[in-house]
Amino acid sequence: MDQNDFQIEEPANLRFLRRLVTILTATMILGLLAIFAVLVMRFSTNSGPALPDSITLPDGSEATAFTQGGDWYAIVTAEDTILIYDRTTGELRQTVQIDSRP
Repeated sequence: MDQNDFQIEEPANLRFLRRLVTILTATMILGLLAIFAVLVMRFSTNSGPALPDSITLPDGSEATAFTQGGDWYAIVTAEDTILIYDRTTGELRQTVQIDSRP
């Protein structure tokens, strides 16, 4: 006898389980693709005006730190001064002197 003559029919619960695993696999693949697409769209958008290519600091100032907000960016200098610039125009908005007491 041929081996094809003795095919056993798959039980219904095993068939159901196989379909369930296949559906779960497809759902996970689609979910990962959706997450990847959302991340790509989120990080490819430009949020706000771009920073200038160069920043001119007052004479003798040396930058030690940088931070930015929605419409401003700030530079902390070695002289314990915070220089806050407008992000759109690049003009100096405010200067804050930091008290360097221990």
